[in-house]
Amino acid sequence: GTFGGLSKALRMILQSAVLGLGAYLTIKGEMTAGSIIAASVAAGRALSDRDCVACHRQKYGSPEAIYLRADRRVNTLAQLRAQVARCNAELPTQYFPEEEDQLTRYLDFTYYRLSR
Repeated sequence: GTFGGLSKALRMILQSAVLGLGAYLTIKGEMTAGSIIAASVAAGRALSDRDCVACHRQKYGSPEAIYLRADRRVNTLAQLRAQVARCNAELPTQYFPEEEDQLTRYLDFTYYRLSR
């Protein structure tokens, strides 16, 4: 999974190392834009699996129900980003901005398809 069980300081150090490795591989030509996006989506899925699924199951009966309902209020990428930020502020997740971006990218890729 991600670095959620660790202290915020340790998470920052680990994420800096991961981002540094990504930058290094990009410079070396070993990562493509597609692989960077795929890694971001995978990281977002890990965050969703760890933090969102249980809450959504408790509130809505199904983890996906909030994303798939006919009357959903999130209809733009900006609204999706804002909703992720709201959930982060209301829950003890303490996501960094890049983690909010990863979660937004995963939700958009999997359910919303707003960036296409």
